[in-house]
Amino acid sequence: MSGGINIEDIVAGHVKDTDYFHLPFYHLEIPEFLINLGITKFILIEIAAAILMGIIFLPLAARIRGGKPVKGRFWNLIEVFLVYMKDEVIVPSIGKKDAAPFIPYLWTLFFFILFCNLGGMLPWAGSPTGSVMVTGVLAICTFVVVVATGMIYHGVTGFWLGMIPPMDGVIGIVLAPFMFVLEVFSFFVKHCSLCIRLMANMFGGHLMIGVFLAFIPMSAWAIYAWIPITFLVIVTAVCVSFLELFVAFLQAYIFTFLTSVYIGMAIHQH
Repeated sequence: MSGGINIEDIVAGHVKDTDYFHLPFYHLEIPEFLINLGITKFILIEIAAAILMGIIFLPLAARIRGGKPVKGRFWNLIEVFLVYMKDEVIVPSIGKKDAAPFIPYLWTLFFFILFCNLGGMLPWAGSPTGSVMVTGVLAICTFVVVVATGMIYHGVTGFWLGMIPPMDGVIGIVLAPFMFVLEVFSFFVKHCSLCIRLMANMFGGHLMIGVFLAFIPMSAWAIYAWIPITFLVIVTAVCVSFLELFVAFLQAYIFTFLTSVYIGMAIHQH
């Protein structure tokens, strides 16, 4: 607490899930009936991201299905993202022969994470991907897809035993059980890292901005200190915001890239 201002609210209000939106000059509470349904700020942002994806991609898909060319800077930009993720990430990671069934899921994953990340660029909103509950569900979805893919391609036993690297002779027989445990543990850790990496990057960056901004009310007790501190904090926050904008795209890319790699590894074992 500083000068009647709760610094914790300033820092945490942007990076934590809440039951309100702190708009400029207005505090908007989420209706009680939505709270009773478990609807919070992050869930509303995720719903908005899903609706935005529908608004963008349903007309685009209809145009492409009808054989019409994609025209306009915005639509060409979206097409660049789609083509790049397909040709440079998904197909090389999974293989040209097997990639097609997974392209819709991976495109959806990329843009959903991206839109949720960009929600954190709005000062009155927040980034749902800064919550381990959200990134955990995304990681679980990838885990289910990878395991299901591996078992479809190799069978239940073949998929799990296929994690053991080829080993010949007596040494292979002795080490096989240990290698199996190690590989299964590593398999689970890889998917857990998807959750932690995305959450830590999004949470950490916005927390940093919140901490910087908290220096402004903390220094309000001295006008001569407040003016230069406010200027430095605003400049720093703007610079970090540009970095966070880059991180929003980067983390969506990394999550999708690693998901593609894990799917490819499940299909092409050793």
